[in-house]
Amino acid sequence: MALGLAACAVATPVLAAPPTPPAAEVVVVLNSGDASVTLIDKATQLPIGSYPVGKEPHHLMATPDARSLIVANAVGNDLVLIDPLTGKMQQRMPQIDDPYQIGFSPDQKWFVSNALRLDRVDIYRATFDDKTRSLKLTAQVPLPKTPSHMAFSADSRLVFITLQDSNEIAAIDLATHAVLWRMPVGNAPAGIWMTPDDKYLLVGMTGDDYVEVIDWRQRKSVKRIPSGKGTHNFRPLGDRRHVFVTNRVSSTISIIDQVKLEKVGEIAGLPPGPDCMELTADGKQLWVTFRWARKVGIIDVASRKLIKTIPVGRSPHGIYFHTRAPLI
Repeated sequence: MALGLAACAVATPVLAAPPTPPAAEVVVVLNSGDASVTLIDKATQLPIGSYPVGKEPHHLMATPDARSLIVANAVGNDLVLIDPLTGKMQQRMPQIDDPYQIGFSPDQKWFVSNALRLDRVDIYRATFDDKTRSLKLTAQVPLPKTPSHMAFSADSRLVFITLQDSNEIAAIDLATHAVLWRMPVGNAPAGIWMTPDDKYLLVGMTGDDYVEVIDWRQRKSVKRIPSGKGTHNFRPLGDRRHVFVTNRVSSTISIIDQVKLEKVGEIAGLPPGPDCMELTADGKQLWVTFRWARKVGIIDVASRKLIKTIPVGRSPHGIYFHTRAPLI
């Protein structure tokens, strides 16, 4: 159900809670095909339970105050807030239309939701503090076709959206909600990443085998970095220099140098469909969801070897744990 522009998404009490996990930190995995969350004990690397969360949970992210983890249920048309340390469900925010990919602007004023099935980007005023947790819808921005992932300019003025089925990226002014421009890129753009110097956008071409480098101020492509088939999603190493990118079809992960704009390494021999990633705070282990294998994998970063797989639900997508490397 569509919301009016002045409507608010008000949190409501939760009717059911997940199994109570032990005190150890948990890894949260979204099973898009099972409408569920799997919890893994991070220390023992063993599953400790799962629970229903909502239809097609794809992506997740922490709130600015780090007190909640937001799970976006695309087909369920709602957001669920869970405890980022224990995995326990906190509350549900209903009437959020088709939240596929979500993100906060760097200044934390704006919450953006890509409504992939509705060909629309919804922009909310966000308040997440110790007294209030609310979203106020301020704009619904039509964008053809299939808005997928997002990245923000450092000054929080712009959000950049990949349009997976029209082979474009778009720039939206967050203050005015105007679409400032659209530009063609490669085939089926999905993941999008802003380099730490705020100069280039890196775009994963899921329909091809490269990362396209966009000078967003000049609105032009400046380079294509060969990666692997089905180039998809990004996760930085936290050193302000390198970023991982998953290649879903070739079942590899590339390592990109964001200064040289070159591929400098590869992790191969992985289960099918690597997608979302999370990195331990010490940078030693990369946790990866494998969409087509019903598994989460743990990679030793130093050796670039897969050291363990953990069974989860169908089509695992988003993954998160609280103690992690910086997102830069």
